[in-house]
Amino acid sequence: MQLKFNNARAKFNNVQEWLDFDREHLWHPYTSMIDPLPCYPIVGAQDVYLELADGRKLVDGTSSWWSALHGYNHPKLNNALIEQSKKMSHVMFGGIAHQPASELGARLLAITPDCFEYVFLADSGSISIEVALKMALQYWQSIKRYDKAKFLTVRGGYHGDPFTCMSVGDPEGGQHHMFRSVIAQHIYVDRPQVKFDEEWRQDDIAEFAEAIKANHHKIAAVIIEPIMQGTGGMRFYHPEYLRQMRALCDELDVLLIFDEIATGFGRTGKLFAMQHAGVEPDILCVGKALTGGMMTLAATITTKKVAMTISGGETPILMHGPTFMANPLACAVASASIDLLLEPANADEFEFKWQQDIARLETQLQQLRAIEGHQAVADVRILGGIGVVEMHAPVDVEKLQAELVKNGIWVRPFGRLIYVMPPYIMQVEQLKILCDGVIKTIETLYETT
Repeated sequence: MQLKFNNARAKFNNVQEWLDFDREHLWHPYTSMIDPLPCYPIVGAQDVYLELADGRKLVDGTSSWWSALHGYNHPKLNNALIEQSKKMSHVMFGGIAHQPASELGARLLAITPDCFEYVFLADSGSISIEVALKMALQYWQSIKRYDKAKFLTVRGGYHGDPFTCMSVGDPEGGQHHMFRSVIAQHIYVDRPQVKFDEEWRQDDIAEFAEAIKANHHKIAAVIIEPIMQGTGGMRFYHPEYLRQMRALCDELDVLLIFDEIATGFGRTGKLFAMQHAGVEPDILCVGKALTGGMMTLAATITTKKVAMTISGGETPILMHGPTFMANPLACAVASASIDLLLEPANADEFEFKWQQDIARLETQLQQLRAIEGHQAVADVRILGGIGVVEMHAPVDVEKLQAELVKNGIWVRPFGRLIYVMPPYIMQVEQLKILCDGVIKTIETLYETT
C-alpha cells in the first residue's frame, strides 16, 4: 500500500507545523473546512487553566463543554486512570463483567432516586439518549402497544447530534432543516415560558397538556432537559412545569425521560436538576461530568418496571451494544470523580464539598449582573454554577473569542449567548478574572452609543 503522506509516523517540529496540519486536515465541530474558525493551540491544562503554546494561561470558563467539574490534572482522577490501566484498559462488555463497571453502577444507583435499579453504561451522552429512546419504544412493543411510537418534547431542546437525537431536538433552531428528509417527525410544543424564579402561571403547561391528552395513545415517551435547556438557549424554567408534566404522564400512561447530561452532578445547585421539582422520570440520562471530563462515558438509568417489561417481551433484549460501553478505564475514573464530588465539606458530613463550591460559584457569578444595563445585552441569568449573558443579536464568534482570549479567559460563545460554566474548584480571584473578562469583552466590542 502506498501511503498518502510520506511521513505516516508524523512528528511535528514546532507548534506552527501541527497547527497548519490541523487547519488543513482536521474537521472541528460546527465549522467549515473552507474557512474554519481559528483554533488556539493548547499544550497543557492544570486546575482551572488552559496553557497556550506561547505560555499564556487562560482561566477556563466552560469546563471543556461542562465536563471538567474538578478542573484539570486532578491527582485522584489521574491515579484512578493509571492504576486501572495497569490491569486492563478495555475489554468488551458482551458476556464479560468487570469490577470498575460494578463499582460505578453501584455509585450511580446510590446517588439517584430509589426508583432506579438498572444501569446501561454507554460511551457518550448522545448514545445514552439513543438508548433511552430505544428503551421507551421497546417497552411498548413488549406489551404489544405498537401504536405508541412517537415522542413528545418541547421546542428549544437539544439531546445530541445523531439522527434519533436530532429528531427530538428543536425542530427549527436545531438541525432538522438540513436532515428533514430522513429524520423522524415527532410532536413538539412550545418551550416553558415561566422563568425559574418567577411566579408560576398555569397557562404555561396548557399546550403540553393539550398535546399529550390528544396524542397519548401514540406517544411512547416525553423527553426533556429538566430545569435548564442547554444548547437550546441556556434557559432556566419553573420546576412546577416538571411536576405537572410528571402527573400528566402518569395519568395518561406515557413514559418520561430526563436528559441530565448537562445538568447532572451538581451544576444547577442540586445533585440532579430534577430535584428542584422533586419528581423522578422513568428513564434518566447522565454524561459529560460523569468522569470529571477525563474520558467519554455516559449512562442510561431506568426502573425495574421498564427493564422487566422489555426483558419479558417478544424481543427480550435491549437492542443496543456499543463497542466501548462500560470501558474499564472510564468506569474507574467516573467512580473516582463521584467520590470526589461526595467528599464531605466538614466533619459533621451534613454538607458535601460540591455544595459549598456551587454556592460560591453562584455568589461570585452575580458579578456578571454589572453588564445587565448594557444596550447590547438582553438578559443576564445565573443558577448554581451557570452564568449566562444573552445578547440581543447573534455574536461574531471569531471576533468575540479573540477578545475573550486577549482578556485571559476561555469562554466559547454560541448564538446570542456568552455563558460560563466553570470548574467547581474555581476560586474567588479566578472567578473575578472570568467575570471581568466577559464584561470587558462586551464593553470593548459593543461600545455604548
